[in-house]
Amino acid sequence: MDRDALKQAAVAAIEARRDELIEIGETILRNPETGFREVKTEALVVEKMKSLGLEPQSGLAVTGVKARLNNENTGPTLALIGELDSLMISDHPHADPKTGAAHACGHNAQITGMLGAAMGIIDGAVAEHLTGNIAFVAVPAEELIEVGHRLDLRAKGEIEFLTGKAEFIRRGHFDDVDLALMCHTKTDTVASHVALSSNGPLIKKIRFIGKAAHAGGRPQYGINALNAANLAMTAIALLRETFFDSDTIRIHPIITKGGEAVSAVPADVHLETFIRGRTLEGIVDANAKVDRAVKGAAMAIGAKVEIETTAGYLPQTNNERMTDIWGDNVKSLYGEDQFYIERHRTGSTDMGDLGHIMPVTHPYIFGASGVAHANDYLMVDKDAVYVGMAKLLAMTAIDLLADEAAVATRILDEQKPKLSKADYLAFNRRMMAVDRYAAPAIEGGIADRGASDSDTADKLSAE
Repeated sequence: MDRDALKQAAVAAIEARRDELIEIGETILRNPETGFREVKTEALVVEKMKSLGLEPQSGLAVTGVKARLNNENTGPTLALIGELDSLMISDHPHADPKTGAAHACGHNAQITGMLGAAMGIIDGAVAEHLTGNIAFVAVPAEELIEVGHRLDLRAKGEIEFLTGKAEFIRRGHFDDVDLALMCHTKTDTVASHVALSSNGPLIKKIRFIGKAAHAGGRPQYGINALNAANLAMTAIALLRETFFDSDTIRIHPIITKGGEAVSAVPADVHLETFIRGRTLEGIVDANAKVDRAVKGAAMAIGAKVEIETTAGYLPQTNNERMTDIWGDNVKSLYGEDQFYIERHRTGSTDMGDLGHIMPVTHPYIFGASGVAHANDYLMVDKDAVYVGMAKLLAMTAIDLLADEAAVATRILDEQKPKLSKADYLAFNRRMMAVDRYAAPAIEGGIADRGASDSDTADKLSAE
């Protein structure tokens, strides 16, 4: 069978399962779970894969599922990927009332699309006409949230890295995969697009430690950790002109703990921030500058500071040939004007990690409304986000692996990995560090002042 006939068979098989696919997507929507907690969604994926005759492995990185559709012939293995996890948007209309979890990013559609592509390829008897293998993969924990929970999992030895694809890479679940494809939902009138690159972030948790004192009566006897934090954020903001525009650096800190009580000089203040960038070199440079700004703020105020840095996602680069193939399939389904290429986006995804060790592409499909990661993000065109995504994943898989996998083989010949698996793991581990700095004490300062000053302060405090 030629590729067009194979695509028609897969599309017809997916269309026959339309109602089932929509129900899968809506079931996941109604049962949102955050990263490394996706037990109900994992169980649903396992059930559907088994019903297709696949033999899924589960619990691969706390959670996570993988099933291979193997051919007897040799050839490359393509992974079709969906993400299991949700966000935390407690006022979303489909939020879990107990946990606040909500699918405000469309991962329920990703899982549905991946399963639908499996249905099309298996029910349509397509696989026997392909060269190579297909791995259907449901990864956990793409959204970089609940960092504290993930750090607890790491402290217990249950994970090393904080995102699902990084853990899958570390544990070897992508060792037998050569190239990968997944799709995301979007709000747009154009059916689909691909951003050729996107930013990657580091995660930083910063703790300023000062000294408590009466905020009204004896503030001079304290060390204000909140002042140190505010000074650090100002210093970070003033770094902006030191970055190359081409690195698209984004640094956006928040204060997660600002003190204990308004009447006490804040002595324990916490910041969190991402450092996002388009290149590894830019991220490393920005990280060093942020550390310097934070230590400088601690020195100025006289505080101590602990800086915990954790690897997040790597910057993403999509393979242009895979992108073009996806685009051609979009045009065949939706029209010639229904696909475009965006050069760069400053958001982040852990698909960038995979893109450093193999060819990938990560397109978007229309059908959502509202603002991504907000309480109004909804799947309004269910045919597009569930059924259309499945068709496009299956069609693109056929293009890559038909004709003795000529296209996939050419892609693998043309694109060499940016990092080996060993180099990838070494970089991530090098980026994970805890740094501590204490400002030197000032000789002759408050601690050395006489009793008369202390007595005066006590009187003021009492008044």
